[in-house]
Amino acid sequence: MAQGAKFLHGRTMRHVIEMTLTGATGLTFMFLVDAAALFWVSKLDDPTLLAALGFAWTIMFFAVGSSIGLAIAATALVSRGIGQGERANARRTASSALIISFAIQFTIAALMFTFRDALVGLAGATGETRTIAVRYLGFIMPSIPLIALGMVGSSILRALGDGWRSMSVTLAAGATAVTLDPLFILYFGLGIDGAALVLVLSRTVTAALAIWYLVRVHKMLAPVRLSDITRIIPAFFAIALPGSLTQLSTPCGNMLLTWLVSRHGDGAVAGWIVVSRVSMLAFGGIFALSGAIGGIIGQNYGANLLDRVRSTYRDALIFVACYTCIAWCILFLTRHFVADMFQLSGDGLDVYLAFAGLAAGGFVFNGSLFCANAAFNTLGKPLWSTGFNWMRDALVMFPLAWALSSWIGGPGAVYGQSMAGVIVGAAAALAGWRYVSGLEKARPVQL
Repeated sequence: MAQGAKFLHGRTMRHVIEMTLTGATGLTFMFLVDAAALFWVSKLDDPTLLAALGFAWTIMFFAVGSSIGLAIAATALVSRGIGQGERANARRTASSALIISFAIQFTIAALMFTFRDALVGLAGATGETRTIAVRYLGFIMPSIPLIALGMVGSSILRALGDGWRSMSVTLAAGATAVTLDPLFILYFGLGIDGAALVLVLSRTVTAALAIWYLVRVHKMLAPVRLSDITRIIPAFFAIALPGSLTQLSTPCGNMLLTWLVSRHGDGAVAGWIVVSRVSMLAFGGIFALSGAIGGIIGQNYGANLLDRVRSTYRDALIFVACYTCIAWCILFLTRHFVADMFQLSGDGLDVYLAFAGLAAGGFVFNGSLFCANAAFNTLGKPLWSTGFNWMRDALVMFPLAWALSSWIGGPGAVYGQSMAGVIVGAAAALAGWRYVSGLEKARPVQL
């Protein structure tokens, strides 16, 4: 057995559950941090601040999406190397992936910082809301490279099978934010600026802890030369570019939805931002699934254990269905409590109730799309993921959301998003199953 190849034995469902739940615990805690920041800002009793956060987070979603694409590439390459028993190559790949990711996100941060006012305007913000959102982004955009280090480092830990330390990376950052948010936002009187400063501190903790675990615990980072970096660039970007394009479809779709909702006023935008934060919190396991099973699929594919690749995909789909049903029930039962907690009313209340009452059920199919994406990205078909995601967020979702929001207002955008997930998610899940079922034994290219 390849050294450190944890996923090559044992029941695949156990690995899916363990890696997803540990990833979901950390990820959900981070989403809880966002929801907590939103909660404390809501105590300032100014809907403009909530709307400004919504617009700013919509822009930042692009940076997060590109970081996820870089993390997908690192997971795929490192897990394959581990599965093949090439740990020395895997160490150099991990180090090079971190350096490349930091450089890319530094460039993105500089561009987004320069054009942040125009970006917020494109999202639909105007007046004081736009001014506040631009100031908030000015505080947090320099931390974008830290997002890359944290996400890529955490993904490499998952590729090694160390779900617990990967989880602890986000837990530590989340604990920092939960502790400091009320102090900076309310006690120190910094308001939304305090929320921005705390976010920067939490991202610093994420990056530092991920690197610490890779260096001190796993000895997974090795000194690299420029030739080592240039050697993996073709394989890395062959996955990272379509992977990033895949992930960027979601923030693009989210920006379009935010623009549609903004036509109904800041109250509707406040409801929309609560929907986006609560959905991430409720479905953390679904969002974590793609990154969690990528390492399992990669190790088994690297070892040519194709039956285990197929069973991993099947078990992931089963997990999605069970998880979504539980989360949807909780959302439905607590819908009025959550709306009251964030002081939603009018259009904002209608938007949130549309989500918690019916639209949340569509995550069964969004989760199925994530499973298919993990398989395509890890098994050499990343452009398929790109195609399905953009089909959902541009070709299908926008026309549906535009038509429904024009007809019934802000809730129509929520229903349009859910319907698009159902249509495209079902198609992607079927395509993914046919692809993994038809895999032939073929050794992945050595890095």
